[in-house]
Amino acid sequence: MSTAYFVLIDLYFYAIISLIAACYPIYKLVQRHRFLMQQIHDFSEAVHYRDFTRQYKVSGSSTVQNQLYTSFNTINKVFRDISSEKEMQHEYLHRVINLLDSAILFYQVDSGHVLWTNEAFKNLFSSPHLGSIEGMKKRNPILFIKTMELVGGEQKMDSVPSQHGSIKVLMHSSDYSTKEGTFRLVVYQNINEAVDKTETEAWQKLLRVLTHEIMNSIGPISSLADTLYQQMEQMPVLAEAEDLREGIYTIKRRSEGLIQFANSYRLINRVDQPNFKEISVIQLFENVNLLLEPSLAKKQIELDLILKNTRLTLHADVSLVEQVLINLLLNAMDAVKEQETPVISLIAFERDHKLLLQVRDNGPGMGKEIQEQIFTPFFTTKKTGTGVGLTLSKQIMLLHKGHIGVESTLNKGSVFTLTFPQPIQESTNTGP
Repeated sequence: MSTAYFVLIDLYFYAIISLIAACYPIYKLVQRHRFLMQQIHDFSEAVHYRDFTRQYKVSGSSTVQNQLYTSFNTINKVFRDISSEKEMQHEYLHRVINLLDSAILFYQVDSGHVLWTNEAFKNLFSSPHLGSIEGMKKRNPILFIKTMELVGGEQKMDSVPSQHGSIKVLMHSSDYSTKEGTFRLVVYQNINEAVDKTETEAWQKLLRVLTHEIMNSIGPISSLADTLYQQMEQMPVLAEAEDLREGIYTIKRRSEGLIQFANSYRLINRVDQPNFKEISVIQLFENVNLLLEPSLAKKQIELDLILKNTRLTLHADVSLVEQVLINLLLNAMDAVKEQETPVISLIAFERDHKLLLQVRDNGPGMGKEIQEQIFTPFFTTKKTGTGVGLTLSKQIMLLHKGHIGVESTLNKGSVFTLTFPQPIQESTNTGP
């Protein structure tokens, strides 16, 4: 109104001043509106990128800006609390799963991208980083094939290679789908020790029954056959009695063989009270080498002792562990006797806070069928063998809560590995 009045009386300067004064509040209102809209836009952008760290300054007055900033701060705090809680839950879940003994693999089925593996998987299969499921194909092809053969929801037991040699694992697969695709969770439970223990107990029960029946039946027969044979030896030699004497001798010899069978089982079952103490590994190796040196020299077999850390010690039964190593070395000597340059290596090294002892040879190796049976009681490929040595070795390792495994390739030799689970200690002595 005042602007129009000043125009009518030709006071144009005052009319302009009046118009500017009237428009200024509108301009300030528009500026304030733009500022608030920009703040809303910036806050929306921060939400989009999940940035809830900004803190908006709020003064004491109850303006629209302060009310908006208060709302922004409240929203940011709620999201920060949610994010902190989720992060804490994720860290807790991560730590719990990494404490599990079972190996876990989580990957996207469509792309093969591995999202996560736990520490047990990395340690068991020597896979510190696995970006894609295809990477498993190069590092552990058999494990890759067994994993790919799993159907969602399926559970099966199989043998797969690991850093400890071939082990039995119980594999379980679980699938679920989201808008991002299909994901698969695979759990590998190492049941090698449990299976070994169960198999050993089953064999012990069976052999206990067999031994009892054999001793009850064969003992008197063997004694009677021996008495009859001694009497036949003192009688005049008659052609008619020669067949009878040979028959009695055969009964005597076979009954003694069955008694020896029973005594072999008793040898396996007798190892139940180990005497644990600290062993210097280098001293252990030297003791075994000293004992077998004459036989090695006679057969012209080279024995290499490989021990990078000469201060390693092991908490075990000295005589029992020596017995295992001697048995493995004798088997290796038998394996390399036909080689042009026979070589056996006795090795000790650390891996994942465990001590591993290995006996390697450059012999002819073994097929898969033999490898699966060599720890079975009384199974042997030798003409004069009893099949007790490796079974006894396995029993000794179970008493140490350890594991004995074999890896062998035809025409490339064999490797027997003893794995002791206790943490490695170092001797305070610099030598044996």
